[in-house]
Amino acid sequence: MLEEIDLRVQKLMRMVNQQTLRHLDGSSYRVATKSSYNDLVTTIDRQNEQAIDRQLREIDPGCRILSEEGFGDQQINDLAGHVWIVDPLDGTLNFVKQHNHFGIMLALYVDGYPTLAYIMDAVNQDLYHGGNGWGVFKNDQRLAGPINANLHDSLIAISSSLVLDDVANLAQVARQASGLRMYGSAAMEMIGVLNGELGAYVSHLKPWDLAAGRVLAEELGLTVKSIDDNGISVLSSNLVLVATKRAGQDILDRTD
Repeated sequence: MLEEIDLRVQKLMRMVNQQTLRHLDGSSYRVATKSSYNDLVTTIDRQNEQAIDRQLREIDPGCRILSEEGFGDQQINDLAGHVWIVDPLDGTLNFVKQHNHFGIMLALYVDGYPTLAYIMDAVNQDLYHGGNGWGVFKNDQRLAGPINANLHDSLIAISSSLVLDDVANLAQVARQASGLRMYGSAAMEMIGVLNGELGAYVSHLKPWDLAAGRVLAEELGLTVKSIDDNGISVLSSNLVLVATKRAGQDILDRTD
């Protein structure tokens, strides 16, 4: 059953991405703010989410859906059964301002187990997918996993507010790395760690920001931990580290 679900969701991701790319000129959608002037939502976020949620219910009958813009199930307090976590347009500010560096993310958790995930690099039209012991793929090519680099030898991504406010000593962590990158999209930063462009990514992540990247990172044997080491719940917000084993330990040693 999971094999059929997987193939159908891959097709769904590509379909939704094609629909998204048709709107890159900015003339065919509306923009609103959420919590602040730089926390945006567009009509494309909402259209994508409605299309994804509708198709997931056909692909995986009986599933429950936690999705960012609220078109899924209203109350999800546990991960019993099949639970899909949906980010219909990650990096909305980038989508609006740059027309680049944004993605779409889905993840399936089965009875709490991180099972399948999909991250679409929208503009490059590359789909990262896998889980369930099958490995991780970029389109049809299986990823070997990144080199286990340490912090000093790695480029790392940390959310700008965490560095500016020096949360958990992360400004010092940034100085210890080869360089600091800020992409403004969990999808793109997760991809960076998966393909070895980044040695680590640290951010405060909501369920839809974390769920897919966690599945794929753990499938590759990468570190996925909360900075305070209190465990991670994909039903809540977390200050999360995704990294190679060596870079991850270097960062944790500096954030104690």
